[in-house]
Amino acid sequence: MNTSSSPSPAAAQGCGSGACQCGSPAAAPVLPIASINGITLHAPGQRPDTATLRELAYAELLRQEAVRQGLFLNHAVASAPELGQAEREVIEAMVDQAVHTPQPTDEEGRRYYEAHKAQFLVGQALHVRHILFAVTPGVNVQALTVHAERALLELSHKGVSQERFTQLAAELSNCPSSAQGGDLGWITPDDCAPELATELFHLQHAQTGTGVHPRLFHTRFGFHIIDVLERRSGTQPAYEEVQERITALLTMQSRARALHQYMSLLVGEAEIEGIALEGADSPLVQ
Repeated sequence: MNTSSSPSPAAAQGCGSGACQCGSPAAAPVLPIASINGITLHAPGQRPDTATLRELAYAELLRQEAVRQGLFLNHAVASAPELGQAEREVIEAMVDQAVHTPQPTDEEGRRYYEAHKAQFLVGQALHVRHILFAVTPGVNVQALTVHAERALLELSHKGVSQERFTQLAAELSNCPSSAQGGDLGWITPDDCAPELATELFHLQHAQTGTGVHPRLFHTRFGFHIIDVLERRSGTQPAYEEVQERITALLTMQSRARALHQYMSLLVGEAEIEGIALEGADSPLVQ
C-alpha cells in the first residue's frame, strides 16, 4: 500500500473549511453604494469616480431641498434622477435666493489693493531661462529631486560661468527650450503656470534681483531651476484704475464662502452614506 503523503485534490485547494476559505479565489471588492437620505446615486457595482460622485451628491442634495420647499413635485424615487435644464434653472434660482453675497466696501477694496499690489502691475516682464526636471508617471521623485538639487548647488557657486547653465540645460532639461540653453525669452505672469507666476512675479521677494534662484521651483510640470537674466518692473496703476476689478474679485470670493456655508448646512442635515462630503464652493449643477 502506498503510504506517501501526496496531497489530495481537496487539500491542494486549501484546508477545506467553509469558515476559512483559504483556497478560494480572492473575491472582488464590494463597492459601496452612495446615497443621500436613502436615494442612491448610482447602480450597484457601477460606482463613478470620486469627482463625478461628489457632483451627483451635491446635485441630489439641492434637488431634495427644492422638493422640500415645494419647488418640485415629491415623486417617490429610489435613485437620483437626472436633472433637466428647467430643473437646473429652478435650483439655481433657489440658491440665488438663499445665498446672500455682501458687496465689498471701498475700505475692503483698498486693503486688498495695498496687500496685493504686485498682482496689478502693468508691463511687468522677466527674461528667464530654466532647467526642467519633469515629473512623469513612474519617475522616482526623490531621486529626481536629489538630481535637481545637485545641479542647482553647482550653479549657485560663486564664479560659475554663464555658459555652465547653458550646458546643463542642454544636458538635463526636459523642456524644448534646452536647445536654446533653457532660454524662455521675455515672459509675463500670463505666460507661465500660476504657481510659477506667483513665485516669479507676485511675492514680495520676487520684485527685485536677477540671477539663479537659490531653491527649486515646484510646478505641475516638475522641478525648475530658474535664472532671471533681466527684468522689466512695470508700472503700478492707482487703486481707482483697478477698483472695478478688485470689487469683482472680492465679490466672487464672498459668494464662494456663502455657497460653501449653504452647502455645508445641507450636508449637515442629510443622511449621507458611502461618500464623504464637505460644503461645496458651488452648486455643481451648472
